[in-house]
Amino acid sequence: MATTTFTSEGFDLDAMAAEVTGAGGVTENEVIYEIGGGATVVPDTSKNTLDPDQKEEEVLEGIDKAEEWKRQGNEQFKKGSYLEAFDLYTEAIEACPGELKGEEILRQRDEFNEAERAKAFSRQRLDEETRGNRKAGDSSSSEEKKEPEKPKPLPEFKLEAQLHGEKLAVYYCNRAAALIHMERYEDAIKDCDVSVLLNAKYSKAFVRRSSAYEKSENTEDALRDAKKALELEPANATLRKTVNRLQKIEDERLEKLKEETLGKLKELGNSILGNFGLSLDNFQ
Repeated sequence: MATTTFTSEGFDLDAMAAEVTGAGGVTENEVIYEIGGGATVVPDTSKNTLDPDQKEEEVLEGIDKAEEWKRQGNEQFKKGSYLEAFDLYTEAIEACPGELKGEEILRQRDEFNEAERAKAFSRQRLDEETRGNRKAGDSSSSEEKKEPEKPKPLPEFKLEAQLHGEKLAVYYCNRAAALIHMERYEDAIKDCDVSVLLNAKYSKAFVRRSSAYEKSENTEDALRDAKKALELEPANATLRKTVNRLQKIEDERLEKLKEETLGKLKELGNSILGNFGLSLDNFQ
């Protein structure tokens, strides 16, 4: 009687293993190996999938948890317990359903901005090379003598609408308020960045970021955000006062900067003219 010997010849074990092994190397399907080198993959139906009602229930449960964490965070904030409030707002952020959270949102924004800067740099170099070629050709046409166009402002990154983005915007904005009281202004600005990307019409996030910028002695950006908040709430008298106050501070800063620049230029001019026994005062 002939004896049948089974071997692995004819089987692509690596390929079949790839078909049936999930993340982490966990086998998800059953494989039935057949004589002659074939194999049948039987899907694992033991795992239950959530029906739409169950998924909706989980989402609502996540929102309820996030809102409860926010409520507790607000209570701690009112007590002046800003570190506890920060932790509770963080819990709210993590509990809120949504595909993207802060770090990923900021990563997408930074990558977008980097790509746009690279495009602008390439356009600038191309324009410079074009002008250089025209000069080399000594062309006298009026069109070629036109002044180069001013660089266009870079496009702003706009985040796609996110599931429960408005609620997430509130949680990040509240956490930013706690960070400002903890004097962590840079982190507060980042949280406000996320908040305004999630909800571009959330005026309170612009107000918070303006406050963080001002406390960081960056009145230029503080004024910009205060103006944006006023655009969103034109009837807000408090915001109008804030804009007027910051405008005055910024005007004074620019005037001081102008005087300092002129002073340095005068010193430079005197140092050069001094070699000839002259001074800028001789030309007044």
